[in-house]
Amino acid sequence: MEKIIYYGHATLGIDVDGILSIIDPFFEGNPSTTVRAKDVAPKNLLITHGHGDHFGDTMEIYAEHKPKVISNAEIITYLQRKGFENTHAQHIGGSFDHGFAKVKFTLAVHGSRLEDGSDGGNPVGLLLTLPSGKKIYAAGDTGLFGDMRLIGEEGIDVALLPIGDNYTMGPDDALRAVKLLQPKIVIPIHYNTWPILAQDPYAWAERVSAETNTKPIVLAPGESLTL
Repeated sequence: MEKIIYYGHATLGIDVDGILSIIDPFFEGNPSTTVRAKDVAPKNLLITHGHGDHFGDTMEIYAEHKPKVISNAEIITYLQRKGFENTHAQHIGGSFDHGFAKVKFTLAVHGSRLEDGSDGGNPVGLLLTLPSGKKIYAAGDTGLFGDMRLIGEEGIDVALLPIGDNYTMGPDDALRAVKLLQPKIVIPIHYNTWPILAQDPYAWAERVSAETNTKPIVLAPGESLTL
């Protein structure tokens, strides 16, 4: 069984036959979730960039469970200096088969500096090819960019796109992203966590339905989609 779990904000779980991988593990201080870092036991952590609402609880979860941490080379170097041993560095355009998925790093238009001022390298999106062959594109924090069309040529089953505006794409650009990517399903993320990210995901979903052939699915925090 393969499923996507939406924990809230931009924190996602990918469960492949009971093996849990978490993208951007932000639980403590996340007002959109009731799940705490102590409640999860992932085998893998995937970090798209260094900002606190994405790097999140990486240190605490690693101390407890020692998952493999997958991120860009700069973040992995930062973690290795802090004693992390179970790590894997990649960079934009590169892919690697981690077992639960083949993970390819894609462009993301954003920042990545860590909270202590350390270099967080370039932000990334994630293109995951699951054992079934289904492809998930988790865009991470990003603005709209034209090469989303190239990512879409991979054949996307599910796209997870930010719609919150201010720090990332807003609803208008996220709709344009859907048109470039042409995924079978799109799930909005990174909205309503704080007032500055206030959006109506259902109104956005109606626009997606009206203007594209993509099926929008709005997941409340804690809900999941079985693929």
